[in-house]
Amino acid sequence: MAYKAIVGGYVVPVGSAPLENGTVLIEDGRISQVGAESDVEVPEDAELIDASGNWVLPGFVDAHAHLGVHEDGEGWSGNDTNEMTDPNGARFRAIDGVDPYEPAFDDALAGGVTSVVIKPGSGNPIGGQTIGVKTWGRSVLDMVFAEQVSVKSALGENPKRVYGEKKQTPSTRLGVAAILREAFTKAQNYRAKRAHTLGEGKPFEVDLTNETLVKVLDGELYWDQHVHRADDMVTAIRLAEEFGYRLVINHGTEGHLIADLLAERDVPVILGPLFTTKSKVELRHRSLRSAGVLARAGVKIAITTDHPVVPINFLVYQAALSVKDGLDPETALKALTLHPAEMLGLSDRIGSLAAGRDADVVLWSGDPLDVMNRAMRVFVRGDEVYTFDESLGEGVALDRRYRESR
Repeated sequence: MAYKAIVGGYVVPVGSAPLENGTVLIEDGRISQVGAESDVEVPEDAELIDASGNWVLPGFVDAHAHLGVHEDGEGWSGNDTNEMTDPNGARFRAIDGVDPYEPAFDDALAGGVTSVVIKPGSGNPIGGQTIGVKTWGRSVLDMVFAEQVSVKSALGENPKRVYGEKKQTPSTRLGVAAILREAFTKAQNYRAKRAHTLGEGKPFEVDLTNETLVKVLDGELYWDQHVHRADDMVTAIRLAEEFGYRLVINHGTEGHLIADLLAERDVPVILGPLFTTKSKVELRHRSLRSAGVLARAGVKIAITTDHPVVPINFLVYQAALSVKDGLDPETALKALTLHPAEMLGLSDRIGSLAAGRDADVVLWSGDPLDVMNRAMRVFVRGDEVYTFDESLGEGVALDRRYRESR
C-alpha cells in the first residue's frame, strides 16, 4: 500500500471542526484518517507532505459547469454544449463531448477546484445527462467518477427563444412546461409497458430517451433545473411534485425572493454565476446578497461559475464576495465543497476531508476566502497535479499529454 501524510497544517475538513497541526493520511488515493497530529499514527514508509503555514481543505466542487464541452477560445468547433435539434434531449450525454486538454482544466486546478459536474446547456427544455469528473486526467476514462449524476432541464427564456426562432414548440413558457409534462407522462407509460412486457417474458425495444427519464422518476438521477425567475422556480417545484422527482434548482437568480418557499420544500439551489452583468431580463434581480438570504432562510446552497460564463478559477472569489454581502464564512466554504456534493448524491466521494473520501486535497497559503491567498499544492486522488512555483510566480500543472511510462 502507498501512504502519504499531509502534516502540520491548519486542516479544515468542512464536515467537522478545524484542526490546528492536523494530519490527513492518504492510502492508495483515498483518505484513511483525519485528525490531530497526536491522534493519527503515520506509517513509517509514508511520504510526508509538510503543510506548515497552510490551510488544508478538500478540493472545491463546481456543481454546474460546461468545462470541456464549451472550450475556451475554440468558437463553434469547441462548443458542444447544446444539441438544439430536439426539445427532449434526455438521451444526450455530456460525457461524449468532454475534451480534457482544454486549458480551463488547468485553470480549475489553480482555483482549487478538483471536481466538476459537467452539464449540457439550457437551449432545450431537456438538455441531457450530466457527468461528475475530476479536473485532472489524460482522458475522460481517467477523470470520471460519476458517469450519470442528473439530467439537465431548462425553464424560462432560453428554450422558448431557441425554439420560438424556429417557429416550433416550445415558443412560450406554456410550451416549455408542456414539453416536460409530455416527456414524463410518456416515460411513465414506457415504464409500465416495459414492466408488463418483460414480466411476460417478451422482448422489449429499449428507448434511450425514456430509459433516462425513468431513472429520474425512480430517483436514480437528479433533475437539474436551469431557472432564473422566481415564477419559473415555482413552476419547477410544481412539476417536481407532480411527477415525484428529486429537484435541484440551478442558477436560482431570484431565489432570494422566495427563499422561505424553497426552504419549506427543502429544494437546494446551485447559485450563480454571480460575476455577470444583468445582460438579460431574467437577471434583473441578480445580487451578491442572494447567497446569504437563501442560507439564512434554511436553503442548502452551492455556488457555481457556470464556466465559461465566469472563469472556473474564480469560483472561490464569488464565495468571498458573497461573504462580504452577508453569507457566513462557514456556509461559504460548505457551498464550495460539502453542499454541492450532498445535493447531487456525491458526498461519499467528494466534498470533505473524511475517511473513505477521495484524496482530493488542496493546500492554500491561508484562508481561501481571503482573495490574497492562493492554492499552493493540489492533490487529486492523492497525486500532486498542480504546484504554485513561487520562484516563477505562477502555477504549474502536471502535463496531461502523452508521457513515456517510467
